[in-house]
Amino acid sequence: MTSGLSTGAAYAPGRTLPLRVEIVRQLKRRRTLVMFGLLLALPWILVVAFSLGPAPAQQNSLRLSDLATQGGLNFAAFTLSVSASLLLVVAVALFCGDTVASEASWSSLRYLLAAPVPRDRLLRQKLVVALGFSATAVIVLPLMALLAGTVTFGWNDVRLPGTGEVIGASAVLPRFGIVIGYALVSQLVVAALAFLLSVSTDSPLGAVGGAVGLVIVSNILQAVEALGVVREFLPTFWSTAWLDALVPELDWSGMTKGAALSVTYASILIAVAFRRFRRKDVVS
Repeated sequence: MTSGLSTGAAYAPGRTLPLRVEIVRQLKRRRTLVMFGLLLALPWILVVAFSLGPAPAQQNSLRLSDLATQGGLNFAAFTLSVSASLLLVVAVALFCGDTVASEASWSSLRYLLAAPVPRDRLLRQKLVVALGFSATAVIVLPLMALLAGTVTFGWNDVRLPGTGEVIGASAVLPRFGIVIGYALVSQLVVAALAFLLSVSTDSPLGAVGGAVGLVIVSNILQAVEALGVVREFLPTFWSTAWLDALVPELDWSGMTKGAALSVTYASILIAVAFRRFRRKDVVS
């Protein structure tokens, strides 16, 4: 009797599934290593591509791709622009969509709940770790691009797309932090939807694919001008608003609208995920 009481007294729901345990588990996953390897390698692959290709032609209206070799900050901005709409989406969807669904597919989810780990705590711990890995992915890519671009093309002033106007690198560097911060916030919709699908299905591929599919459909609808102002409520409409941080006069309007929309959608989707998981009959 005494032994049973002591065992019951020792159980503390708040100590189950520590974050460090979940972090180590996710770090050991092959998909984590492959994804971060790809994110770290991409800037150097682009460096090689630019080095082997012909120099961009001089144009009156310059694109980010035309300016990528002008310096480290230009190269980092270009790398982020070409990767934010797909590669970073896949990375975020992978970390957030695989986290619960993979446990169900391995038939280990019910054993975690039988440990016992309270359902809300299990979801919270997995969400925190998944968002942490997602944020790291979004931050690592532009920082590695900044390093690769600076090493290869030098630390030069920034030339703006469109006009070709030059702004000092020291003035743009703090704004690059704003760019990365906005990129993080804009990916919250993808993370939240992937997480909701992860608690709704036993298929990690389905959860990841569903979140990526949302972005693809949103991008298609965004191109339909007949939708008018309705397009502004699409989750990807403001995804490139971070470009407003790289203009002579910093413009917050687009980033404010995009951040508000992203946080609103993410909050609703995460709330639905927790509500659904509380009522879910976990059999795997």
